[in-house]
Amino acid sequence: MGASLLIMLREGLEMALIVAILLAYLRKIERTDASPAVWGGVLAAAAVCIVAAVLFDRFVGAFSNSSAEPWVEGLLALTAGLVLTAMIFWMRGHARSIAGDLHSRLDRVIERGPFAIALISFIAVTREGFESVLFLIGAQEAGQTSGIDTVIGGLIGLAAGIAIAVFVYGYGHRIDLRKFFTVTGALLILFAAGLLAKAGFELVQAMHIHALDTGRVFTVTSGPFAHGWVHDFLEGMFGWSSNEASPLRVAIYFAYLLPVTYLFFFGGRTESRPTAPRSRQAEPAHAS
Repeated sequence: MGASLLIMLREGLEMALIVAILLAYLRKIERTDASPAVWGGVLAAAAVCIVAAVLFDRFVGAFSNSSAEPWVEGLLALTAGLVLTAMIFWMRGHARSIAGDLHSRLDRVIERGPFAIALISFIAVTREGFESVLFLIGAQEAGQTSGIDTVIGGLIGLAAGIAIAVFVYGYGHRIDLRKFFTVTGALLILFAAGLLAKAGFELVQAMHIHALDTGRVFTVTSGPFAHGWVHDFLEGMFGWSSNEASPLRVAIYFAYLLPVTYLFFFGGRTESRPTAPRSRQAEPAHAS
């Protein structure tokens, strides 16, 4: 549940901020008549993402207890880990330019009618939604958690993300979003490391290369790190394993974690400046 909560806290905040930015800009330029189109795009995106989540979950579940299961779980974990890494670094470099980009897009299409406006919110929310679906199913498989726990954690995180967005744009509160995305990004790097370590473990199992999976670096047989809620939380959140800590899995974990963490905190930033709309000056974001 912890991993799904963190994922949807961040993804939910991003989606809610996108909607809030669009609505706030329409209010600023006195075009609130176009607000229903934004909400229409959001609702359409939500419906598409829910259908995609159900179909994807059934597709993955169809391979349970089959010879293809290690392949499916391994490739799913690999894809989720790589996409998650790309998303973390993209947000790190473009967080400040999102509002300006959205304002510019609205300026270009606002006279074309409601459908064009709805399309902007639909594409933006659908992109975040598809990422969320991939990450949540990857978290469920990585932590071997039930679908109910994943959904509950995701809903809690989504609600919290929306609440933060409401405070930022609805009530003018100043929240350091850069610090928020830095903290959640660091936690998601740990989660991605666990996903990629699991991917390596599953793919080696699928290819029956047992020579790469011999021995264990450590094995924990008792205590909170061996079973119970502490074990389940660490397994789902950070890829902890009390009895599958093979040299390959540990090597992949730290081979990813160390350089990616260094690049995230100390790597050169390529952050672009906010893009000003063609005809109107973009409204400064409330968040500092």
